[in-house]
Amino acid sequence: MDHLTENVKKLLLLGIGAAATTAEKSKDIIDDLVKKGEITVDQGKVLNEELKRKASNKVSDAMLNRVEKLSKEEREALKAKLAEMDSEEAEKQED
Repeated sequence: MDHLTENVKKLLLLGIGAAATTAEKSKDIIDDLVKKGEITVDQGKVLNEELKRKASNKVSDAMLNRVEKLSKEEREALKAKLAEMDSEEAEKQED
């Protein structure tokens, strides 16, 4: 179970890191285009939101692909870990 927990943690961190890096880079590129006058600020905001959405979708797809490759036992352990995380989050919200 610890091995799976560590793998889930790595998977989540990888997904978060990929999304953050992509969002940061896209914002930099869009800011440069706005500064050069090639697009308006409003167009930049719309484009940035679209890029963030697409990056998030790609990360989600990659994570699902990884989960699909897990064995039945690993999926059961993942379900248990997610249920535990949900329970912990609910307890925090009650406080």
